[in-house]
Amino acid sequence: MSDCLFCKIAAGEIPSAKVYEDEVCYAFQDIAPQAPTHFLVIPREHIASVSGVNAGNSAAVAHIFEVIAKVTAEKGIESYRVVSNIGEQAGQSVPHLHFHVLAGRDMTWPPG
Repeated sequence: MSDCLFCKIAAGEIPSAKVYEDEVCYAFQDIAPQAPTHFLVIPREHIASVSGVNAGNSAAVAHIFEVIAKVTAEKGIESYRVVSNIGEQAGQSVPHLHFHVLAGRDMTWPPG
């Protein structure tokens, strides 16, 4: 999607602090971290949110979770939270599927 912020980040059109990348997904540091470790993992393919996951694109989501496990293990992170907000009321500010990975502090509910 040409006007999507995260599509532009994944394409390298907008700078980001890269954590990981491959042909399926891109991971980068959150610009407003809510924990000492806070990065996002996004599919390169534009999917609006979890509600847009289907049989045709679910392999990318499975791959993202494999990447999250790999990156956290490489960083020595054993305890972390993975969050995806769906819709504005839930706090989704960019309409592109993304998973927040947060670690390095006690996680409370509600988050904050």
